[in-house]
Amino acid sequence: MYRERGGYEERTLATRRGELAVRLYRAREAALGAVWIGGGNGWDAPARDLYPRLCAQLRAEGITSLRVRLRDPKSLPDSVADVTTGIELLESLGAQALALVGHAFGGAVVIQAAVRNAVVRTVVALATQSYGADPVAALAPRCSILLVHGDADQVVPCEASERVFRLAREPKRFVRIRGAGHTLDEAAEQVRTLVRDWIVAALRSARVVGAGARAPHGPTTSRTQHRGRPGARKPRTR
Repeated sequence: MYRERGGYEERTLATRRGELAVRLYRAREAALGAVWIGGGNGWDAPARDLYPRLCAQLRAEGITSLRVRLRDPKSLPDSVADVTTGIELLESLGAQALALVGHAFGGAVVIQAAVRNAVVRTVVALATQSYGADPVAALAPRCSILLVHGDADQVVPCEASERVFRLAREPKRFVRIRGAGHTLDEAAEQVRTLVRDWIVAALRSARVVGAGARAPHGPTTSRTQHRGRPGARKPRTR
């Protein structure tokens, strides 16, 4: 069942593990998609409402987005299963190439889900934990990864993303943001631009090369350090 809300369809998916709440932001074309995972309960999103803002913006790029509310954000296996259910929904709508985005605990979740689902062509892990992320090495060459972490994170140390980056294979990129904390709010505009550009480039590349080619996108192995913007205004939520 589902109902229309402001800018998205609110759905409840029936699974063997119970009901799963999702929010679907449809684009006119269904070939490209993204799944967005928070790091805890509810519909939490890092970087000052990064998820709802990009879900709305990416529709103009022909990318359908699905936000998934994890049933049990303390269980890695259950959460990976939740993301897989979301992936299956987008595939049923015609998706041929997907991006997965996760914050904190959600970073490890999307890495594991990407390893298990060949339709995933890129992963974005924001302030990810390293526990549960060891399978990242199995993503390449099909799937690229972008890691973003603030060096002032007091919840999950920046070293967690550094470890995941070392384990990952090309194509990969790690961006350390100076002065940003766990939610990356201090660099919200920068993170929004970074994530948007990465997803658009990765999925467009996947569409061109088709399934079975090398990983879509982009930058070869790289590390980047940016200074956050503590004075950035909070954007409006759509």
